[in-house]
Amino acid sequence: MAVEIAHLPLPPSADASMFAEFGKEVKGVNPGTLTPDQFKEIEQLLYKHGALLFRNVDLSPEEQYALTKAFDPASENYGHGNNKTQSTKKSILHPDLKTIPRVPQVQLIGNGTVYNHEGLAEAKLKHPSHTTFHKTRVSPEDEAKGATRFYRWHIDAALYDLNPPRVTTLYGLNVPGGAHQVCRYDDGTDDQLDVPLGTTAFVSGKTMFEILPPELKSLAVRSKVRYAPHPYVWMAPAHAKSTGLGIETEGLELPLSELPPWEEAKIKTLPILWKNPVTKALHFQVHPCGVSELLVDPLPESAKKDGALYPDGAHIKDLETVRELLYKMQRPAIAPKLVYPHEWHEKDLVLFHNRGVLHSVVGAFAPDQVRAFHQCNLAASDEPVGPDAEDIKKWA
Repeated sequence: MAVEIAHLPLPPSADASMFAEFGKEVKGVNPGTLTPDQFKEIEQLLYKHGALLFRNVDLSPEEQYALTKAFDPASENYGHGNNKTQSTKKSILHPDLKTIPRVPQVQLIGNGTVYNHEGLAEAKLKHPSHTTFHKTRVSPEDEAKGATRFYRWHIDAALYDLNPPRVTTLYGLNVPGGAHQVCRYDDGTDDQLDVPLGTTAFVSGKTMFEILPPELKSLAVRSKVRYAPHPYVWMAPAHAKSTGLGIETEGLELPLSELPPWEEAKIKTLPILWKNPVTKALHFQVHPCGVSELLVDPLPESAKKDGALYPDGAHIKDLETVRELLYKMQRPAIAPKLVYPHEWHEKDLVLFHNRGVLHSVVGAFAPDQVRAFHQCNLAASDEPVGPDAEDIKKWA
């Protein structure tokens, strides 16, 4: 059968003109049994559109792993290392993931207690909640009325030792129904977003870059971020902003001396902008919670210095300054009109370009609402590619 594509169903809140290229529903093929030619077509579509939805899919953990691995055949281990998240008790990821025993690259995530699932006799799952991570929280009264928040905007990546995965696959097995919720930003703006219960929210890293004013485009194209060692352990005592986009600077991060053993050579320093392997577009791909330093190259000699930020370059180590600059660059792209909140149905499979989009868990479930998803992403065989000389000349 031929591969057919259709637009994703956008909510009324979305600015359709900004989603002309983003996201497609794919019909006519079974993602678990793609021929080599069909896979090539899907691969091109994913890098072009950022996220692909397949409906009514039957997919085993083995098939999900094989599909994910096809995007990077030399990759082998789960994005955070096989069985690593559960062994690192101090990590903020620890409660959220359970490994499928026979396919350790695939994780079981969700909410409530799941029994006799793919070799797991019993798995207690907990949907991540902003109430345990943000500095402030929606009041229990408002939460009961359906108010919620983005949990944490991120890319799927260990951000230490291992390379960020190219692609994440997310497969919905048990999807509880329920009333829509209102995702509040609570940041002094009136921004809020009507969201389906338990949505996964996506924004385009390409849009995040393209809507910036010239002086911030120049800063982004010249900059790299340095992540803290073991960033999920480092950030665990800290609190996030009300938008889920980064950490409040309160000095609560774990001192480096108290982290698990780490090596300088395994710390990740990555460009802010990552080049799409198919379209060659630049995507703003930063996990703001884990960043500790910003390294800015000087302007090229041909560039005008008028209004430029850090024209002579800089190595910014002050955490508050680093976070303020990143927030200024990333916040515009999570405006309600630029967010795609996916409404999950059972047997939905979503593939997303993890090097081209940011995403967030959203919402809150009651303890007895059972939700089960399979997630797979693989630590990449290469590092993301940053801007080339032509990009720097164009944007700096």
